[in-house]
Amino acid sequence: MADDAKTELRTADILDILKVLPHRYPFLMVDRIVDINGNESGVGIKNVTFNEPHFMGHFPGQPVMPGVLIVEGMAQTAGAMCVLAASGSAVPRVVYFMTIDKCKFRKPVVPGDTVEYHLTKLKNRGSMWWYQGVAMVDGQKVAEAELSAMLVIDKD
Repeated sequence: MADDAKTELRTADILDILKVLPHRYPFLMVDRIVDINGNESGVGIKNVTFNEPHFMGHFPGQPVMPGVLIVEGMAQTAGAMCVLAASGSAVPRVVYFMTIDKCKFRKPVVPGDTVEYHLTKLKNRGSMWWYQGVAMVDGQKVAEAELSAMLVIDKD
């Protein structure tokens, strides 16, 4: 019968994200996170607009979102999910982005696109966490990577 129980999925708006991540404009790469299933999976949303500062110098005349910022958006989504899922004295003080593996870029992301960062936990060991990330625009894969992060929790 337990298999029939529905998992309650959570949503984090920009105010929730600002509470758990230290990033601010112009380096905050996620606007909202939906379908959060604890620290197991979630989908970050980034609305790409032309007035973002990187477009002034990244392919002027044909603006393309830098791939490194797409990967950063995946990492921020995973980090926010980990902090939001933590409770009690185990709430991380900070999350450090540690590795990027198997990273591939498939299609350019341009102003007007809405990027969805689909993150799924691969494993965790102690303070280390590994996620598979896939960035999608209009249902098409634009990038993918495996990411790891370290959570720093203050000991009382």
